[in-house]
Amino acid sequence: MLVRYKKSLEKIAMGLLSFMPQEKDVKRLMETIQTYEQEDNWQLYLWKKDEEYVGIVGILAQDHVATIQHITVVPSYRGEGCAIDMLKQLLKTGQFTEIKANDETAPFIQKCLPNLEDCDCR
Repeated sequence: MLVRYKKSLEKIAMGLLSFMPQEKDVKRLMETIQTYEQEDNWQLYLWKKDEEYVGIVGILAQDHVATIQHITVVPSYRGEGCAIDMLKQLLKTGQFTEIKANDETAPFIQKCLPNLEDCDCR
């Protein structure tokens, strides 16, 4: 289940984002969180499986396009389809008709896109 980021989830969000190689530096991690908190078109969602937060996806929303800025899953949950499920849920919100990647997320998102084309998400 996608859960929209709020300040009370800051430590969990930072922990999840720290699994991304470019977010290992604490200063950069703090700047990233501040961007999601301050910019209206930057949206951060945590992925909750049962009672545990196991993934995170951050987007830049423009018109009906979600450009994936960050996406990661806790290592012990990788390979279970959590990232694809997060992207499918983003599309199911009806807020977005297209998912794109930035330079950093492109290699991973390209792997996920074929799984989204068959999805009855829109």
